[in-house]
Amino acid sequence: MRHMSDDHTHVQEFFGARAAGWDSRFPDDGPAYADAVARMRLRAGDRVLDAGCGTGRALPPLREAVGSTGVVVGADLTPAMLEAAVRAGRDREGRLLLADVTALPLRTESLDAVFAAGLVAHLPNPAANLMELARVVRPGGTLALFHPIGRAALAARQGRRITPDDLRAERNLGPLLAGAGWNMTSYVDEDARFLALAVREG
Repeated sequence: MRHMSDDHTHVQEFFGARAAGWDSRFPDDGPAYADAVARMRLRAGDRVLDAGCGTGRALPPLREAVGSTGVVVGADLTPAMLEAAVRAGRDREGRLLLADVTALPLRTESLDAVFAAGLVAHLPNPAANLMELARVVRPGGTLALFHPIGRAALAARQGRRITPDDLRAERNLGPLLAGAGWNMTSYVDEDARFLALAVREG
């Protein structure tokens, strides 16, 4: 098993090499991100984290949802991704933070919600890492685990098969979230969207 630092280096190398062309590879994802954010039912003034924000594609809809009185933070481990977010002007929508989502520099229960696109597959220790996301969210707050295409479509794109131990399978994800302090409230896995919503338990 790799050490945590090796995991982080691997993630940084993988996404760092792809950061510059990331948005052009997936140019039509904007509406899917906006729809996922809308389903979180955020309110004006809410404080929300985009965990593993990449080039910040979720930041504009998150800012629109929480308004000028809200707080939007995008955290990512890969400097090149955050640089791409700045080039796209998305730093105007929220504060960008070079940070590891497995050990966030945020106060306990300081947020109302966390949005995470494509994050679960890259977590070195999903149970503990989802618990860390729960730590920074108040009881009753929301977690959205999102991907702009579903599991089957993603597997087909990557030339692989879905295996029974896939963490994003409903029967695996529900208990995983529950063990980390989240109650999964909805689950959608279709070609055009993967979205699991959960509420932080009190």
